[in-house]
Amino acid sequence: MAFALAGWLTVLAAPAPLTTAQFRGLLASVAAGWNAGDARKAADLFTEDALYLEPPDKQFYSGRSALYEFFGGASKPEPAMKMTWHHLAFDEESQIGFGEYTFQMNARYHGIVVVRIRNGKIGNWREYQYPSKLEWKEFVRKNDF
Repeated sequence: MAFALAGWLTVLAAPAPLTTAQFRGLLASVAAGWNAGDARKAADLFTEDALYLEPPDKQFYSGRSALYEFFGGASKPEPAMKMTWHHLAFDEESQIGFGEYTFQMNARYHGIVVVRIRNGKIGNWREYQYPSKLEWKEFVRKNDF
């Protein structure tokens, strides 16, 4: 009886899958953390064992503590980070989403990230990006939507 009850408590404690609106809010919070120079706020949106990759091995970070340091750690990064989302899409069934973005710090990048959500947080982050001096509108000018 105690085993069955423990199983039910585990099921009840598991967070519900994210909705599309919650996914959008989660990624907006990541951007807000980066834009404020708040590495803790951003890192806390990732699972403890999150994997962050720019393939094939340009950037790879494993775990929330490594991401906290990558995002600037205890001191605000200089120059400041600036993240802007242009398009977000999310499949609620698979808990996998995509974001098209512009990120600027030491350089400007336009890119796409594929994100997998686990237990309401980002468990996997895989980004593909291009360095560019162009603003977003000029970067996509031939196919802007």
